[in-house]
Amino acid sequence: MSYVDEVLEKVKKRDGDQPEFIQAVTEVLDSLRPVIEQDEEKYRKLAILERITEPDRQIMFRVPWVDDNGNVQVNRGFRVQFNNAIGPYKGGLRLHPSVNLGIIKFLGFEQIFKNSLTTLPIGGGKGGSDFDPKGKSDNEIMKFCQSFMTELSKYIGADQDVPAGDIGTGAREIGFMFGQYKRIKGVYEGVLTGKGLTYGGSLARTEATGYGLLYLTEEMVKCHGDKMEGKTIAVSGSGNVAIYATEKAQQLGAKVVTLSDSTGWIYDPEGIDVALLKEVKEVKRARLSEYAKARSSAEYHDKKNADDHGVWNIKVDIALPCATQNELNLDDAKALVANGVQYVAEGANMPTTIEATEYFQQNKVNFVGGKAANAGGVATSALEMSQNSERLSWTFEEVDSKLKNIMVGIYHNIDDAAKEYGMEGNYVAGANIAGFKKVVEAMIAQGVC
Repeated sequence: MSYVDEVLEKVKKRDGDQPEFIQAVTEVLDSLRPVIEQDEEKYRKLAILERITEPDRQIMFRVPWVDDNGNVQVNRGFRVQFNNAIGPYKGGLRLHPSVNLGIIKFLGFEQIFKNSLTTLPIGGGKGGSDFDPKGKSDNEIMKFCQSFMTELSKYIGADQDVPAGDIGTGAREIGFMFGQYKRIKGVYEGVLTGKGLTYGGSLARTEATGYGLLYLTEEMVKCHGDKMEGKTIAVSGSGNVAIYATEKAQQLGAKVVTLSDSTGWIYDPEGIDVALLKEVKEVKRARLSEYAKARSSAEYHDKKNADDHGVWNIKVDIALPCATQNELNLDDAKALVANGVQYVAEGANMPTTIEATEYFQQNKVNFVGGKAANAGGVATSALEMSQNSERLSWTFEEVDSKLKNIMVGIYHNIDDAAKEYGMEGNYVAGANIAGFKKVVEAMIAQGVC
């Protein structure tokens, strides 16, 4: 049995109750086969794959807090510190009812390679809670965040582990957490990123993941002798990533015609009105049905049924899944390919199933996974860390320029890695290989630890 298969078997046996984590590990290790096979005995002797698939530590804790009715509520908190071979652990805090240890491990594992691809000195980690901020008052969210940080503060620091925002964790939540950390530790340091601009946040951080997704997509399109101008795009989701991916796409001359949320999706053939979208989602925190009510050209569809491919049913040139894991399945991929999609880039973490990814690749669709395509957020978080360390604040243009250079560099890095191992055009393998090689070199240099 090959070394890759040995480790996959161990992971499946050990973590069989964590399907998302097993999916992520399987995808990565399968794509690393040509690298491992070049020196299999060396990697086996050093237990590289066992070490890179087992977190440094997994922290799980109780989060008690008091709601507005005076009742005590209890949630579960997580922080998985996966690998710090190239820098402090770095990764977001997800607040969503679906959060469990397996999902946090999958996200933390992906973060190792994503962070490596940025070329910045940051390791991989992830955290969060099964707390749902939807429908909660600001006071309840503050109480939760303070309790959560009271425990998390024992394990993080500016040179140890620097969490950030994620689904359910925006500037409001980061502010409450930062205030509690400062109160407990008595220090003012860049321990969290995604902070407000008045207390150490970075300009362009809000836009970074969505903008970065488009910078990489634009470079991919250019390198195939094509251009963004005039392209029609389907975007899923309507959170931070989707909003700013839509904004940047339309700045580049493309037209975004779809968005979705947990209750339904919209199709706007005239192109999404970004100002209206921000009003609905960022100001009113309302559903997309409100967008459709205010925009005569938009069609609203209730949450898709089994026969409805949702936003992936629309004829587009480019698809950008920006919602959540495994949202785009094989049937969705078939619908997109049948409608002539040319490019797919992931704005969310692992939003495309393995079967869908393989179908895109088999049908010559240019596909870039989230490790590369959505690295703009964490890259700008690392730029925020640099500004905090230097006690500086860069302009929006400075940060945006650095972000664009990083994302263009990532595209060429993954393209070159795929070509080097005889897999030209396989950007999933290219991303995994490029990210892996840097981390493993650092691991070997630092000995068995």
